[in-house]
Amino acid sequence: YKTIRSGETILDVIDSVEDTKGNSGDCGRILVTNLRLVWYSVTSHRFSLSIGYSCILTMNTKTVVSKVRGTTQALYLLSVGSNSRFEFIFTNLAATNTKHFASIFDVYRLYQGSTIYRELKLRSSVVVSGQLQVQPQEQIFNTINGVWNLSSDQGNLGILLVSNVRLVWYAEMNNSFNISLPYMQIASLRIRESKYGPALVIQTLETAGSYVLGFRIDPSDRLGDVYKELLSLHSVYTERPVFGVFYEAPADVERAPTESLDDIEELDSTAGSEINSKFTAYLADTAAGDGTEQCARKPFYCKELGFAMESLKEGYTVKDLWDVLPSQ
Repeated sequence: YKTIRSGETILDVIDSVEDTKGNSGDCGRILVTNLRLVWYSVTSHRFSLSIGYSCILTMNTKTVVSKVRGTTQALYLLSVGSNSRFEFIFTNLAATNTKHFASIFDVYRLYQGSTIYRELKLRSSVVVSGQLQVQPQEQIFNTINGVWNLSSDQGNLGILLVSNVRLVWYAEMNNSFNISLPYMQIASLRIRESKYGPALVIQTLETAGSYVLGFRIDPSDRLGDVYKELLSLHSVYTERPVFGVFYEAPADVERAPTESLDDIEELDSTAGSEINSKFTAYLADTAAGDGTEQCARKPFYCKELGFAMESLKEGYTVKDLWDVLPSQ
């Protein structure tokens, strides 16, 4: 799969999974990344879908019983996007797959618990007793004292911390008055004149509320150094972002060898595919008719069904068309 973005990593791969609602009968594979779920067909890469964890509303598994596959597990997802809701059903096709969809739930929980890496936090518990709660794989590069937050008329004196994933400012007199801003939510960085003199101005993205944050750092030389450092760290982060989802598969779980195309074709119902193809072709031929002799076929009595029906076109049988209906 070649459309993985920078900073995105594939954490697990689940083979032999069917997108039951959208591509029934087509065997596919789920890629579990640190940002989303990707399902794609192994027989035709034109069929694929991507579901970001932030779009998922509910997720659960159910035990389903099929006459073809027996008892297996299905993953039900309800998501939202573009003011619409979408339901997805992924069915496990491999009877030997005992872990089912456990890794998806594990990664989703990690994603929900790591919003500090991706979202702007105001007045949160990021600082306790004057100490920043450092996150996994976070490195503090600089601690700058005497930084004024210009969000109010009088300004607030505090400390600015610069790490590899975010910048944090908190007031010296009240640690709960703080800001945690990940680099991924920064729209622009610049130095502008204010009524307090030269100030570092940070514009956040619309997803972070489109805030304009101002900080005054004395002397002006130190302000320039901090500005250049933040520009450099923001550029590095943009190329290789850290999204905060760190997952390792359990040691006792081994992924089955990747199936070949032949194996996947054997798992699919070949007979069902032929029936579907014939039924689709039959409907297409009928719809393309122009009302001439080719479409005006005489009725006859069908002994198999016990009623009269129009004669079938050459190359089709009653079984081809009847068996397309699912067995009850």
